[in-house]
Amino acid sequence: MMQGTGGGSGIRVTRAEDGTVQIAVPAATGPAFTQAVLDVAGAVLTWPALGTTALPSAEIHDPGRAQQWLWAVHGERTAAAVHALASEPPGTSVDVTPPEPPESETALAGHAARLALGHWAARWWPASYTDGIPALEPDLLGSELAALTHTCQQLFDDPGDQPDGDPAELLETHRAAVDPLVRWWQAARESASGPVRQLEDVLRLIDDAADCAGLEGDALRRLRSALETGTPYGPRGPHELRAPLDLGNLFGRHGDYALAAGERLGAGGRVIARGSGTNDWRRYPPGFVDAAESAVSWTVSAVGAARRIEVEVVAAPVSGVRLAAEVHVEDVPATRVSLARRGDGWAGRADLDVPASLSPRTRIEVGVLLPGFDPDPEPGSAADGCTDRDAVRALARRRLAAAARPAPQDTYPQPLLAPFLAEIVAASADAEEDF
Repeated sequence: MMQGTGGGSGIRVTRAEDGTVQIAVPAATGPAFTQAVLDVAGAVLTWPALGTTALPSAEIHDPGRAQQWLWAVHGERTAAAVHALASEPPGTSVDVTPPEPPESETALAGHAARLALGHWAARWWPASYTDGIPALEPDLLGSELAALTHTCQQLFDDPGDQPDGDPAELLETHRAAVDPLVRWWQAARESASGPVRQLEDVLRLIDDAADCAGLEGDALRRLRSALETGTPYGPRGPHELRAPLDLGNLFGRHGDYALAAGERLGAGGRVIARGSGTNDWRRYPPGFVDAAESAVSWTVSAVGAARRIEVEVVAAPVSGVRLAAEVHVEDVPATRVSLARRGDGWAGRADLDVPASLSPRTRIEVGVLLPGFDPDPEPGSAADGCTDRDAVRALARRRLAAAARPAPQDTYPQPLLAPFLAEIVAASADAEEDF
């Protein structure tokens, strides 16, 4: 029987009570919105989005399938430990010395960490007009994720069971970015500026992934022609390629976030209470609400004998859903307020079942949610992890600052540190607005 080697400074591999084999890598822990996750062959891999390590923690439910990537990500000693522990009793563990030095982490580990971070950004990027953090263009980010997924195919064996593992599906979803990417690459080549190598690498991987999947279409044919011949894009002449390229317009950047939610609904009556609500990122998908803490505001008015609440929310560019606000007044059952898109905001109102003599000290809590998408609805949970949310905003600002002056792709010590193309575009558009 295998025994733990003690020390605790290495990688601990454990056969858990549920039969899985778990790899614990020393790293910061935190709430879900600070974790980058990949569903891979036989396992789920997790990285701290706020960290810089390329080695993930892992929960392995099928050690046999996981062996196809395990040795290339965690090293041969960890792969051997997982294989051995798969036949050991639950509770057995062993410590494995990580690869030395850290720089010896494999290319697959680095690319996998970058892919996971990209999926994290698609889900948790804290876009906010109020906080000065621009949104990432989803088709551009999705196209680079398709390229990275193609690079990381060793991680996947059944894309149908692994939502993160199908580059063809990502390409189909985000095909709108292919033509602008080609134009950006050719303009960058012509002017000898910008992330030329990164653009070319992404485009060649997209072309190869499309070819492997048998995807066709005009944009993909133009991409292949441009890669093979290097000719200017479409009807644009060479002189046009030398002109400065407006990346924001090229990628159809969405309109700005609202400075304030739309026009007031005009509930009427006498205002008896007002305040800011909670903005819990966990209760709706990305892109619907400005990520600032102050994005939600509310007003309670006395309208005759009734008490009415009006909720306003600063909106993100995405629309097409119906959000709601959940209002808690002391111990009274929660009131659900339907929110409708009004210009650049969400707004709604509802009658409150509260006493007519509402005390100024009455505790009123208002939060935004998407009905049916509510992974953490417990009261008080919105306040959890505030420090982590500040750290996520700080991470976004650091990455945007680096993206504003991108270095050649091969000069970054780790793939994780290199900006995504979507970050470069966001930083460029943000700099133009500041100017």
